[in-house]
Amino acid sequence: MTQKRAVCAMPIAGSYRSIDFALSNMSNSHINKVAVLTQYNAGSLNEHLSSSKWWDFGRKQGGLFVETPAVTAESNAWYRGTADAIAQNLSFLKNSHEPYVVIVSGDCVYKMDYNKLLEYHIEKKADITVVCKDLSPNANVERFGTLKMNEDSRIEEFEEKPVVAKSNTISCGIYVVRRMLIEMIEKCREEDRYDFVKDILIRYKNQKRIYGYKLKDYWSNIATVEDYFRTNMDFLKPEIRDYFFKQYPDVYSKVDDLPPAKYNVGAKIKNSLISSGCIVNGTVEDSVIFKETYIGSNCYIKNSIILNDVYIGDNTHIENCIVESRGTIRANSYHKGEEGIEIVVEHNDRYSL
Repeated sequence: MTQKRAVCAMPIAGSYRSIDFALSNMSNSHINKVAVLTQYNAGSLNEHLSSSKWWDFGRKQGGLFVETPAVTAESNAWYRGTADAIAQNLSFLKNSHEPYVVIVSGDCVYKMDYNKLLEYHIEKKADITVVCKDLSPNANVERFGTLKMNEDSRIEEFEEKPVVAKSNTISCGIYVVRRMLIEMIEKCREEDRYDFVKDILIRYKNQKRIYGYKLKDYWSNIATVEDYFRTNMDFLKPEIRDYFFKQYPDVYSKVDDLPPAKYNVGAKIKNSLISSGCIVNGTVEDSVIFKETYIGSNCYIKNSIILNDVYIGDNTHIENCIVESRGTIRANSYHKGEEGIEIVVEHNDRYSL
């Protein structure tokens, strides 16, 4: 699914992208100078970020800066890691006069007031604060960075993607760092070190004051197919929708000029999200349908995610699937994920002359 877009540009909850949640948190926390560092399949993301007004960054002071790798006198390399991405854009930090830097991942769905995180950071007199969360005992924590803290919440152990996890407390990929970050990044660059977690957090954990800040509200990472599917399905729960879309602060996104969804005679909808621009003729149950999707007559869509601009022909059955965007599902097709989630990618071109 990321062969055509960056992970942080993945569609979420019908009308949003993953990065919208991080940018909305920034805006709601009154952070008005934001840089987005991206390189892989950045086209879709850059189009989404083409105007900063949606997140209220279009001001005289600050702004939204999208930084992609560029050939310079000092470097002609792609971003070789998270620390290297910051190193290649270090002028952004040096030209800013704020005493603290907030670093977040764009592939997580959550709401957070970074001001409370900053207050905690200052109260602890920390050099770095890592936002963390306790996962359930049966969660797959091995794909995250796991950590252990003492009674004062200072991090004593940090292990990135362990083979066998010793803790169920994981890093959420959200950090507050003092301006000393500039010095640490420069040292990493001199020593050809490229990873923020391994070469800064783990390397300096005994030298710097690194604290953990527990996040207790909803948080989800979408970096696997299973987690992406589960996160979208969570928005079918009334309490999750209420938390994100009816409680202050709001979540913002680029708004497309589309008509409301249209339900023709015979359409049946049950516990589903139907986005603007859709036309529905068939039955949809327990599913998330993204923008500009057409669902033909006698179709049955259940427990599935249909991404943007998909045409589904008549008499089609889709169950336990994710249908990739801009696809054409021929009439009388049958797709069902028998052992997990099936990803349906159709290359039928309906836009040819």
